[in-house]
Amino acid sequence: MTLTILGIESSCDDTAAAVVRDTEVLSSVVYGQTDLHADFGGVVPEIAARAHAEKLDHCIEEALQNAGLKLVDLNGIAVTAGPGLIGGVLSGVMCAKGISAATGLPLIGVNHLAGHALTPRLTDQIPYPYLMLLVSGGHCQFLIVEAHDKYQRIGGTIDDAPGEAFDKTARILGLPQPGGPSVEKAAKSGDPKRFKLPRPLLNQPGCDMSFSGLKTAILRARDSVVAEKGGLTVQDQADLCAGFQAAVIDVLIEKTRRAMQLYLDLNPAKRSFAIAGGVAANGAIRDGLMQLCAGLETDFVAPPLRLCTDNAAMIAYAGIEMMRAGHRDDLTLTARPRWPLDQRAAPMLGSGKKGAKA
Repeated sequence: MTLTILGIESSCDDTAAAVVRDTEVLSSVVYGQTDLHADFGGVVPEIAARAHAEKLDHCIEEALQNAGLKLVDLNGIAVTAGPGLIGGVLSGVMCAKGISAATGLPLIGVNHLAGHALTPRLTDQIPYPYLMLLVSGGHCQFLIVEAHDKYQRIGGTIDDAPGEAFDKTARILGLPQPGGPSVEKAAKSGDPKRFKLPRPLLNQPGCDMSFSGLKTAILRARDSVVAEKGGLTVQDQADLCAGFQAAVIDVLIEKTRRAMQLYLDLNPAKRSFAIAGGVAANGAIRDGLMQLCAGLETDFVAPPLRLCTDNAAMIAYAGIEMMRAGHRDDLTLTARPRWPLDQRAAPMLGSGKKGAKA
């Protein structure tokens, strides 16, 4: 049966709505908030939540218009119910509940991470199981994706996610936010060997990663240059960015190599590695992982850049897979700031009263 789903995403600083029919993206609208947070050096949760509340209805209306559909033409509504900044997640959940209550359309609460993890099935229809590197501003983990609701986490970051490290590095070096594109652009004209930067946990067994120490090393390297020269030149910035990016790539490639061996031990019928999340938009990281996969005779799948960053098409598609499996939520659906994909794995970043962070 063909399913047409409206997706709603508001977990961080992008307000998004999309309409997906099976594996066809009929429309995808994203309202960014970069300008709202530019003066603060990062996302301010209260500002983000207020912007979501103001923009969600306009975003949904535009997505429906672009798809040439009305609410009556839909089979359901999928909304990010976590994890994320609770104010933003709550804005999306309440909006979806309102539409569901008014129209009678089925409601599906989607894990934001599942949206990223299932994106390769939307774009390339790759079969289960596949190895996924989910790498973004708030998350970094290796997942063996066995089904839409079955994930095995085999490694991840024990502190900062790479995207967070990119943002902090940009802030340290006086580059504009978001940090990922700024650091990548500067790195293109830099010398990655000028500064000796660490590769955290590279000599430790397993697939876990750490990027906090790398960020600290950048801070110390910057301070050393400033103390010597009285400031940073554009070339200093470029060399620091190139060194930082090279260190991140080295860690990701080696840890991916180890994760790949664990995945290949399962003897999958079709060997597939996929990458998703905002940091997956980094061209140098993609190139390095693509070469690794080629050497291991494994298909490399990277969704289009517009579907790597936060978007609602991935939420709509995840909702389609969940709905086909018989999943439905009701108006008791709650917003969750924490929601690990692999419920069986021990928390990597600790737990609080609201549960495991990741």
